[in-house]
Parts: sequence; structure tokens; C-alpha cells
Amino acid sequence: MEPLSARGLPRLSWIDTLYSNFNYNTDGYEGDGAEDGKSQDGSETLPYIDESPTMSPQLCAPQGPDGEAVSPTPPEGVLTGGDGEKGLEMKKLVLSGFLASEEIYINQLEALLLPMRPLKATATTSQPVLTIQQVETIFYKIQDIFEIHKEFYDALLPNIQQWDEKVTVGHLFQKLASQLGVYKAFVDNYKVALETAEKCSLANGQFQKISENLKVKGPKDSKDCSTTVSMEALLYKPIDRVTRSTLVLHDLLKHTPKDHPDFPLLQDALRISQNFLSSINEEIDPRRTAVTTPKGEARQLVKDGFLVEVSESSRKLRHVFLFTDLLLCAKMKKTAVGRHQQYECKWYLPLADLTFQTLDDSDPCPSIQVLPEHEIEEMKIKISVLKSEIQKEKKAPKGQSRVERLRKKMNEQESWLLLHSPTIPFRIHNRHGKSYHFLISSDYERSEWRESIQKLQKKDLQACVLSSVELQVLTSSCFKLRTVHNIPVTSNKDDEESPGLYGFLHVIVHSAKGFKESANLYCTLEVDSYGYFVSKAKTRVFRDTTEPHWNEEFEIELEGSQYLRILCYENCYDKSMLNKDDNEIVDKIMGKGQVQLDPQTVQSKNWHMDVIEMNGIKVEFSMKFTSRDLSLKRTPSKKQSGVFGVKINVVTKRERSKVPYIVRQCIEEVEKRGIDEVGIYRISGVATDIQALKAAFDTNTKDILVMLSDMDINAIAGTLKLYFRELPEPLLTDRLYPAFMEGIALSDPAAKENCMMHLLRSLPDPNLMTFLPLLEHLKRVAEKEPINKMSLHNLATVFGPTLLRPSELESAKALHITSASDIWSHDVMAQVQVLLYYLQHPPISFAELKRNTLYFSTDV
Repeated sequence: MEPLSARGLPRLSWIDTLYSNFNYNTDGYEGDGAEDGKSQDGSETLPYIDESPTMSPQLCAPQGPDGEAVSPTPPEGVLTGGDGEKGLEMKKLVLSGFLASEEIYINQLEALLLPMRPLKATATTSQPVLTIQQVETIFYKIQDIFEIHKEFYDALLPNIQQWDEKVTVGHLFQKLASQLGVYKAFVDNYKVALETAEKCSLANGQFQKISENLKVKGPKDSKDCSTTVSMEALLYKPIDRVTRSTLVLHDLLKHTPKDHPDFPLLQDALRISQNFLSSINEEIDPRRTAVTTPKGEARQLVKDGFLVEVSESSRKLRHVFLFTDLLLCAKMKKTAVGRHQQYECKWYLPLADLTFQTLDDSDPCPSIQVLPEHEIEEMKIKISVLKSEIQKEKKAPKGQSRVERLRKKMNEQESWLLLHSPTIPFRIHNRHGKSYHFLISSDYERSEWRESIQKLQKKDLQACVLSSVELQVLTSSCFKLRTVHNIPVTSNKDDEESPGLYGFLHVIVHSAKGFKESANLYCTLEVDSYGYFVSKAKTRVFRDTTEPHWNEEFEIELEGSQYLRILCYENCYDKSMLNKDDNEIVDKIMGKGQVQLDPQTVQSKNWHMDVIEMNGIKVEFSMKFTSRDLSLKRTPSKKQSGVFGVKINVVTKRERSKVPYIVRQCIEEVEKRGIDEVGIYRISGVATDIQALKAAFDTNTKDILVMLSDMDINAIAGTLKLYFRELPEPLLTDRLYPAFMEGIALSDPAAKENCMMHLLRSLPDPNLMTFLPLLEHLKRVAEKEPINKMSLHNLATVFGPTLLRPSELESAKALHITSASDIWSHDVMAQVQVLLYYLQHPPISFAELKRNTLYFSTDV
């Protein structure tokens, strides 16, 4: 089975010979930020990582999961003939982007050709820099490739400048594809060209200077005149370009109506390109995954990835490499523009000397600052807003330059999040006393690293000591051998990649079998979000069984998620097994597995049942997905006799109460036995329990009080949140929503106070009389923050959108936003701030508020 690239495409097996030419960006990359580039809290900031269309490190034919080439026919539901005008507009955007990258590519080829001519001219003189043969080997077919693309660019440009629905470009791409034979010749010679260039650089200082300082012109409308790039990096560009052209053909087909004259021509161009890439794939040797030591031993790379290391009481992003006999921790060295990238070894540890047990129980864990959760949540919201802005700018006529600035900003914020969010400790020790401390976001990942190391340790390993030369050779090899190339942030993804799912995933964990002995068993669920995995739900413990039947349903919010992970644990009570390295987690992982959240599968209205197999254990589960666009809509209930989905004034009038019974009872139960519960209102309750409570309140069952006293407290907290979420209009009303958004944005404290209090006075009495006791309840919950870990800000983050999110798309009209997910990302920060303002305000009395005449009384 071939290794997969980040796009799920098979990576070309000889690509290790090319990796040394791939840069994270043109400015050099520091894996943990520059040592002196630290933030105020002592942690390190990460730089922007540019992954432009010409920097992709793989050459691959797009293929499906079964390894077959993907059909050029666009998938159902994509903008094709049914929405031709919109499709053709998208087609123009795709072509415009490709044309811009084509200009950059031509400039890169031109930069290579610039020294070729004088080098050729001097080859026949008495003082040649290179021989004719060396020149022809290094620059083989570059002139031909340049002429092909210059002709293609010159023909495509006027078509885009004079764009209309009748413009055809398929013949240009068909011609470009028919000339791929030139690329075949280039690829066959590529390795020899690189080796020749390297030998010539070592032998001739003049050529070395030339090859390290090639000037590439910037785009015509760019302020930057030129950049300096190495010959080695430029020679890689044609290899990268073939893949990029093939991916663009896929996008063009998606947005070309089937009855358009371009469609068959683009299909033919894609077929030729795919056949070319397939033929290249068949001719390669297996990808190298090992480096030979000076003693002739093969040291294989088993696993690598980015981990956050705690070093000198600050967080630093490291690239960690697990070889067959040692663990190496590295960071990317700073290099001059265009220079060959290299890793710097921070430390290495022979596996023979590695242990997970602390030798001295008094060995303290290094102190590391853990940021308040609300700061992490705030950063997620900022990233969501930036994503929304990027999507809008992409559609704007001149938005491309702003898109790049926004991407850079988003990358910085995502990198910050990646550095500061992990909290699960992963400690390893040297038998001789030295400890190393990492932080990981997921128990799944920690388990994978631990298992991989322990599996290698079962072999007869000898402790090794590397000389400085051996260490240098090994560290240099990391660049070619690595399997993980980019830090896992959204801004590193290509536009062709899936953005993930936004909304709510409903998961029912049914049962598990395959356990050899009876145990106390439970499962946890993790999903990926913002580049890392987080634990979202946990089943109850099923005691003394080999076949647990949980049948518990959970609602999990997805934020760009692509995978669901299930971990199965044995619940242990023996405190003698306590391992402080595991942060007092003594429960044993019995198995773990993950499934990809395929949008086509999970977005159907029906439940999709699946099984995860893990170490002989099978866990059966079902899932279905509701997109954020649907989940954000407030739908009034058809049955006005219940309480969910019914206007609050209808419920209070029917009950002859000031505050709905459901609100009073849930608040009372949470204050009675949930106020000390860690994560109260944040941790999901079991969905089936919440639905049972919903049905009981809707039908006014006499047994409600008994149900409440027996029910898990997180289910009761979830029921209260669901009630407010399903109100046909928000508690703080649709009518006042724009005014709340304007009031919270006021900068003058007196004006803000005046406005925010007036808005409360303007609420209908049932809404205000429900809001004020809820406010005081949330303040009492926050008083227990040292125990329950729920601050005012955390509670505002949970309840703000629930109490304010409008039922209509009025704000969308005002902001020219079309989708509910864009509204969510644009307004959620303000919704949180509105509720936080009232939570931080001194107690507000209904009578005082109504009596106070200081507040202005003009209509809102």
C-alpha cells in the first residue's frame, strides 16, 4: 500500500530525492520560532508558513481510496450545467489563480535560463566555468519547458481578460497536456542534473556563487522586484508543476457545464495528465525510509511528528523522529533565502536507555503556564472570523492580495493555538536521570507514541553513542525521511482539500466485544479541531463485563473536523498503579481507532452504522451529522402544548408563572448537586437522557422531579441549554439583536452602560424575568471556578450564542453574508461579549431596572 500525501493521494515513491528542495517558506522556517522570538509568557511564537501553489512536495496522480485513478467527471452537486452561470464564474476564478501562478512559474524558469547562456558561452573558452556536457545536463529541457509555458500563458491571458460564457480554453490545456513528453525527459534526467550541480558547486566557487543566488522576478503588479532562490530549489519547480496542473484540471471540470465545448477537451487533458503521472509512478524504486550509519547498519525511521516540548518553562514546537534505535528531537534551522533547509538536533535518546517510569518519585514536573480556557476559545473565534473573511475576499474582484495577508494572520493565530492548547503530559526519561517533557492534545496520540517506542524496545537494543559526525548525518537525513512536512494548521492546507465539517455530529456508542476478561469498561470520543484532537464525550462505565452495551447518544460540535476517534478504556481503581507521568490517569487503553468523517456518508438524514476494530476489540456505533447552517436555525414547535420551541410568553401565560418551570427546575437541580462538577454546562450530557427530559417537560409528566433527581447532572445542564437554543426567537429577542450588537461596540463606558441597561428594560417582561435569575445563577456557578473550572468567560462562551443568536437572517442581509456558518463566525464574539458584560455587572434588580429613569427611553 502506497503512503498517502496530505490530500489522500499516493505520494510518488522516489520523492525522497526531491525533499531537500522543498521549503516551508521562502524565508526559512523555525520549528519552534526563533529562540529570541518569544511571546510575553515565555512561550515561542511561530512564523507564517507559506504554502504557495508552487511549493507542493508531491508529484502524484489523483486517485480514489481503492487506488484507481479518479474519474474526470465532476461529482454530483457541484456547480455544473444546472447552475452554468455561477459555474463559469467559478471557472474564471480558478483560471485567474492558475494564470497568476503560471506567471510565477515562467519567471522561475527564466531565472534558471539566465545563467545557462553565459555558462554555455564560456564553456568553449580557455577559462570555462563548466563544460558543455555539464551545462546541458544541469539545464536539460528547461528551454523547451519555458517555451511551452510561455506560449500557453500568452494564449490564456487574453481569454481571461475578455471573459464571457462563450470563451473556450480547453484546447489550450489539451495542447499543454500533449507536450508532457518533454517533462518525462526532464524527470528522467532530474536526479543526474541535481548530482551534477552539486558536484560542480563543490569544485567551482564561481558556479557555487551563481547557483545559490538566482534572481526570480516578481509578478508584474508586485512591489517586490525579485527574490533570491537557489538553483537546487528552482530545478524542482517543473516536477511540482505537473501535479498542480492536474489538480487545476479537476477544478475546471467541476465548474464547467457538461454541455460546454470545453468539457470534453478538459476531460481529455486530464486523462493524458493522469496517464502520464501513472506511467511515472510505475518506474520508481521504493521510497527510502532509512539512513545507513557509518558502521553499515540500517537505521529506519518508524514515526515522526510535531510535539510541544516544555523546555526552560516555556513551550517549543519540535519535530520528533523515532528511529529503530533512538528518539531524536529537532527543530528547523534558520537559513538564508533559497538555501537548503536543515534540521538542528536539540537532543537524542537511545531507546535502550529510554524509560517511561520516574526513577525518583520526588522528581518534580516542570512548571508550565496553562492559559485560561477562555483565551483558547477567543483565539478559535478569531480564527473562524478570519476564515470567513478569507472566503469573502476570494469572491471579491481584487481580494487576492488581502487574502494572502489574512492567511498569514490566520497562520500565526493557528500556530499560537497549536502551541498553547495541549495539556496532556507525555514524559520520557533517560536511565541516567535526564527527563524530557512533552505536552500532547490527545490521549490517542500519546498512546501511539508510547506503543511505537515500546514495540521497538522489545527487540534486543544496544545503547548507542553517536559521534558528532554521525549525529550530523542522521539529522541531515531527517529532511528527506520525514513523513510529516507541515505543522497541522488549516492555513497549510491547499484549497483543493476538504475544509472539514462544521455543525453537530450525533454519535450513538452501541456496544463492544472481543475482550478476553471481564473489566469495567468505557469509551471516549475525540474529534479534530484547529489542527489537533480534543476529547468531546465519555460513556458511563459498564462494570464487570466482556461485552458492554452502552447505547448512549452524544451530540458533538464539529469545528472543521475530518475524523472521529474512539478510545476504549479499562477503569482501574488500584491507586498503587498511579503514574504521575500520566497526570494521574491510571485507566488503561484497551484499544483505539478512528474513522474519516466522509461528508457524503454522514450528511444523510439517516443514521450511518459502523464498526471500529482495535486490537481484536470491535466497537459498534452509529452517527449522523447536522450542518451548522441547519443547526443554527430556530424552528418553532408545531405542538404549542409543550415548552420546547414555544414562545416564552406563551409558556409563562399557560403556567401562570413569571419564569418557565423548566428553567426554574433545571437551575435548582444544578445548584443542588452540579455546581462543583468540573465543566458543568460545557461537558455534553448523554443525548438520549436529554431527549427523555425534553419529552417529560413537553408532556408535563408528573414524574419530572423524580427523573431530575436520578438523571446525570450534565444531562440536566444540557436540557436547559437545549431549551434556550430551541426557542423560536432568542431570549434577548430578534428585534433588539442589532441594538445589542451596536451597544456592546460602544467605547465610552457611560454610553455603554446607558445603552445596555436600556436594552434590558426594552425586553418583554417574561424574557427579562427569565434572563435575570439565569444571570444570577451563572454568577453563582462562576464563584466555584477553582472547583468546577467554569469562569464567567467560559459561561458566556457557552450561553452567549444560545441567548442571542437571531432566528432570522437579518444580520446576514446587513452584512451581505449568505450562509449561517458565516453569521456564526462573524457575530459570535459579540454575542459572548454581551452576556459577559451583564455577568460582570453588579446585581440587576427587575424592580430597580423598571423604576430607574436615568436610562434614556427612546424606541430601539
